[in-house]
Order: sequence, then structure tokens, then C-alpha cells
Amino acid sequence: MARIAGVNIPTNKRVLIGLTYIHGIGRKQAQDICNVVGITPERRVFDLSEAEIIRIRETIDQSHLVEGDLRRATAMNIKRLMDLGCYRGLRHRRGLPVRGQRTHTNGRTRKGPARAIAGKKK
Repeated sequence: MARIAGVNIPTNKRVLIGLTYIHGIGRKQAQDICNVVGITPERRVFDLSEAEIIRIRETIDQSHLVEGDLRRATAMNIKRLMDLGCYRGLRHRRGLPVRGQRTHTNGRTRKGPARAIAGKKK
């Protein structure tokens, strides 16, 4: 099993799909990494040699923000918005949708399960 950026890549998957198991790498970035390293995306992870895995690791370390560093950067960006007290920061703080979605009838993913209001039904 190949270990890249602290993530175990499944051995029976294609390289293109296996790289997407790393947080911060999607299909397009995986395709770009395969092109830079010179690996066909159709190859399976267990077919890769140690040298190719090392080249993939180096490419990801040089040019991509992944896993813990990416999660930390995202959390810091959200914390910065909350500290500024801007509208987006207030929405994050209250646990409401941030990007202008309707909340009167929807938004249950961010707001949580509906709570009953006493005396509402007439």
C-alpha cells in the first residue's frame, strides 16, 4: 500500500482515482500530477515502482497544499473572518449558511434538526 501525504492509497485503484483520496487533490490535480510525473492515469497503484511513488510525493509536496496544512489554512481563514466581525464571519459564528442561501424554509444542513416551538400550532 502506497503512503502519500500521510494517506494510505488503495492499491487496487487506478492512480488517478487513488490520488483523490488525499484531501485537497481532486480529479484535475491528480491528472496534472500524473502528467508531471509521466505516469499514465490508467495504471494501478500496485504497478507503481518506489521511484515513481517518491516522484509523486515530491511533486505533491512542492506544488500542492494538502491534508493537515490545507485544513489548517481553511480553519485560519474562517477564524480570520470571525475575528473581523464581517457578515460572513457572523454567519459562520451563528452556524447559518454563509453564501446567501434562503433560510426561511431550507438550510437544515447548517441549522441542524428543526426544533418545535411551543404554542405555534393553532
